[in-house]
Amino acid sequence: MVRDLVACTDIDGLMQTLNFNHNPLDWRLFIDSSNLSLKEALLHNGNTLPSILVGHSVHNKESYENMKILKEAINYDKFKWQICGDLKVIALLLGLQQGFTKYCCFICEWDSTARSLHYSRKGRHARKSLEPEIVNVENQPLVEPSKILLPCMHFKLGLMKNFVKAMNQEEAAFTYLREKFPRLSEAKLKGGIFIGPQIQELSKYEFFDSLLQGDEKAAWDSFKFVVKGFWRN
Repeated sequence: MVRDLVACTDIDGLMQTLNFNHNPLDWRLFIDSSNLSLKEALLHNGNTLPSILVGHSVHNKESYENMKILKEAINYDKFKWQICGDLKVIALLLGLQQGFTKYCCFICEWDSTARSLHYSRKGRHARKSLEPEIVNVENQPLVEPSKILLPCMHFKLGLMKNFVKAMNQEEAAFTYLREKFPRLSEAKLKGGIFIGPQIQELSKYEFFDSLLQGDEKAAWDSFKFVVKGFWRN
């Protein structure tokens, strides 16, 4: 135990005890964090084996220092699994400055403050480096960017949120959402707070498509095209 963190320091030994073959290429490290806790688990590619909790803390909040402790506790540099997590976790692992920064993406140098260009500029320059004190990089990266798996679920939820918030709440399409998901609170409905299964279910109903018109219809068609590869049958 290190600083209220419970972690497995012998991953190979744990795998042998569970009778699992530990090839790091067959596993990915999932990191979940909040203002109150941190959690690390190994997920098997293909989900044919159960997930394995390898680190947990109920007192350490999300921060660069705690991510560094987590990494060292499980000896990440030995195995170098691919990593998945939400965008904030990824930003912490790669040393990016927190908050509403100008350059918030680890892949490209996208200017988040240029709102007039968000839906018109298609080309974006790739990020050249992750050196501290350059384009909103605050600390030395803890992992290689190539080891990061993009959080597809967060992209899907974010797109849905933006779409619903931009809908005309007086039209039939928005009324249909209210009737389709009666257990969803009005605040969550207007804020576009949907979960994956709800979005997947809605995408199957052609009736909802027929209620959309103009820009809303075009946006919904584009949304379904973008996330088509994320759906699970």
